[in-house]
Amino acid sequence: MIDYKLHIPGPVNVSAETYKAMSTPVMGHRSTDFVELYQSCQPNLQKLFETKDPVFLSTSSAWGVMEGALRNLCQKKVLCCMCGAFSDKWLDVAKRAGKDTDPLQVEWGHHIDPEELKSRLSTGEYDVVTLVHNETSCGMMNPLKEIMEVLQEFPDVISVIDTVSSFSVVPIPKDEWGIDVILTGSQKALAMPPGLALFSVSERAFQRAEQVEDRGYYFDFLEFRSNHAKGMTPSTPVIPLIHALNYTLQKIIKEGIENRHNRHTELNQIVHKWVASKGFELLPKQEFSSKSLTCVRNNLDIDVAGFVKTLREEKKISIDGGYGKIKGKTFRISNMGDETVDSINHLISNMDEVISSFLPA
Repeated sequence: MIDYKLHIPGPVNVSAETYKAMSTPVMGHRSTDFVELYQSCQPNLQKLFETKDPVFLSTSSAWGVMEGALRNLCQKKVLCCMCGAFSDKWLDVAKRAGKDTDPLQVEWGHHIDPEELKSRLSTGEYDVVTLVHNETSCGMMNPLKEIMEVLQEFPDVISVIDTVSSFSVVPIPKDEWGIDVILTGSQKALAMPPGLALFSVSERAFQRAEQVEDRGYYFDFLEFRSNHAKGMTPSTPVIPLIHALNYTLQKIIKEGIENRHNRHTELNQIVHKWVASKGFELLPKQEFSSKSLTCVRNNLDIDVAGFVKTLREEKKISIDGGYGKIKGKTFRISNMGDETVDSINHLISNMDEVISSFLPA
C-alpha cells in the first residue's frame, strides 16, 4: 500500500476526483457515446495546445509517439538535440528505427544553443529535428521560442517537440511558434496516471507523412487523422484515462490557463528559495531552469540516498535522488500538477526537519 506523497518528476500525485472520473463505465470505442467523449475533449485540448489543428489521443507512453514521429517524417536524416537522459535516448531510438541520425550534444544541464542549431541545419543534411523542451533528468528548460525561430528558416526541416514535463506548466503556442509535432503524456503536469499520450501535427508534417511509405500502423499519423474525423482513435483507446482527461481539462479551464502557468512558476520559486537557503545550487543556469521541477546540484556533498530514504520513511514524502549518470550528484523535487502553496510549504517544512542531520557541520 502506497502511503507517501509523490514529489518525484513523474508520475505525480493523482487526485481522488481524477480517480473517480476514471470509474465512469466503459463504453464501446466505436459507439456514439465514445465519439461524444472524444469530441468533448477537443476544444479544451486545442486551447491548451494553442492550435487549430486536431489533438490526437494515443494509448501509449509519449515514447510511442516520439518513435512514431520519426517513422512518419524522416526521409533524409534526423538531428537529435541532446542535453539530458531523455533527449540523449532519442538518438538511440532513431537508430533503432533505422533512421540516419546525428547528435547535437551538450552537457547535461546545458541548453541547446539556437545558433549552433542553425549552423548544423545550414548543411542541408537534415529533414527532422527532435528536441526535449524540458529535460526532466536535469531540470533544464530549452529556449523553445528562440529555437523555433531558427527552425522557421528551414522549411524543409520538420520539428518534433517533446513537452512531456512542460505541457500546461508554461505557454507553448504551437501554431504561433510553428511547431510541427508537439507531444506530451498524461502522468506529469496533467496529474493523471500513465498510459495516455497527446499530440498535435501540423499540415506540413502531414504532407511529409503522405510521402513516407514505411510509417507502420499503430502510430501512423494518417490513421490518427482519418479516425479523428470520425471522433475515434485508430486502435482501442484507454477509455478510463480519456474520462480522466475530460475531467482534468475542465478543471484546468476553470482554474484558468494563465493562472495555472503562474501557479507553477510561484511554486517553483518557493522550491528555488529553499535550495538557496540551504546553500545548494541549481544544476542548470537559473534562466534555463525548469518551472515544473527543480534539479539540485549536490555541491554540499550530502548523502543524497540517505536524505531521500529518510524523508520517505519518516515523513512519507518521496523526492528523487537523481537520474542516470548524475544520480547522487543531484536530487530532484517536483512542483507540477495539482500542487498548491500549502502543499509545497508542507514539503519544505518536512525537508527542513530531515536535512539538518545530513548537512555539513
